[in-house]
Amino acid sequence: MIKLPSVSRRQFLQTTLAGAAAAATPGLLSSAAFAATPLTIGFIYVGPKDDYGYNQAHAEGAAALKSIEGITLVEEENVPETVDVQKTMESMINLDGAKLLFPTSFGYFDPHVLAMAKKYPDAQFRHCGGLWTKEKHPANVGSYFGYIHQGQYLNGITAGYASKSKKIGFVAAKPIPQVLQNINAFLLGARSVDPSITCQVIFTGEWSLAVKEAEATNALIDQGADVITCHVDSPKVVAQTAAGRGAFVCGYHANQSALAGDKYLTGAEWAWGNVYTDFIKTMQAGKPIGNFVRGGLKDGFVKMSPLGKAVSADARAKFEATQKTMLGGNFAVFKGGLKDNKGNVVVPAGKDYTEQAIELESMNYLVEGVIGSVA
Repeated sequence: MIKLPSVSRRQFLQTTLAGAAAAATPGLLSSAAFAATPLTIGFIYVGPKDDYGYNQAHAEGAAALKSIEGITLVEEENVPETVDVQKTMESMINLDGAKLLFPTSFGYFDPHVLAMAKKYPDAQFRHCGGLWTKEKHPANVGSYFGYIHQGQYLNGITAGYASKSKKIGFVAAKPIPQVLQNINAFLLGARSVDPSITCQVIFTGEWSLAVKEAEATNALIDQGADVITCHVDSPKVVAQTAAGRGAFVCGYHANQSALAGDKYLTGAEWAWGNVYTDFIKTMQAGKPIGNFVRGGLKDGFVKMSPLGKAVSADARAKFEATQKTMLGGNFAVFKGGLKDNKGNVVVPAGKDYTEQAIELESMNYLVEGVIGSVA
């Protein structure tokens, strides 16, 4: 199959398929037919596939599907969170015959994925990080994500041992629940080593804006932070800037050790290859794929970068012991009696929030010890 360049596909769709898209859309084959029929899957990325971050992690996951018989991948990178992603999804459905689409970026979900799901009810859409609700959203849409805050808690353990100033820093894009989970978990991991440690957070307001990310990293270091992590699409600028200033780095999304050298402690990484493979194998077995899929370290959704040279023996011991407990499924990051940074109790006494707790999906606070505001 010849794949048209991404812009050409969108332009072709606008000029040739307008008005005929719905009629031309091939119906989604029954689940039982997937095992015997070739399946085309579309992946859409908001940035470049080699960004050392969010998009690279998804692209690496998509690449794991190439070895599965009967699978054809269609990928498009650098697609903004605008109507452009709708055009891309339409072109993949109408020109490439995609039956399953993974629009990976957070801002794709509402209204873009929802609009396309309504227009193409025979196609399946699975979105990373969005909240799917049975009573509210189409049945051909679903949400998947991982408990990567477990990885940020482990990052925090290494940060707690490495920090001399007892100040650590977090560069974040937007105060949505998944980002807040990571910020809070990073600080809680560090405080499991030293309860006096604080974490300052700076929100850039954008998933990918290199200038603001560099400014935020420098500002955190200027205010005393000596270990930095982040939740932005590409941690490349944060990692390089922090290491260049002499601060330690904890990675996110993918492995950034090549960017930070000896300053790299470890990193919370996605293992999307396991997740995507499970989706496809489930479909090929004639079974429906889930609409709300979550998992953590023990489920193979998340993994950790190898520990760096700067990680002490004590830090390694606590890291490995905690990770082992998490892999056994017996660890709650957010424990009863937890307060936010305004003094309010956000986790009731005697109630630990396990990774499956629905309360985590609506987190709207920063825990005690985090310096910053969600407003």
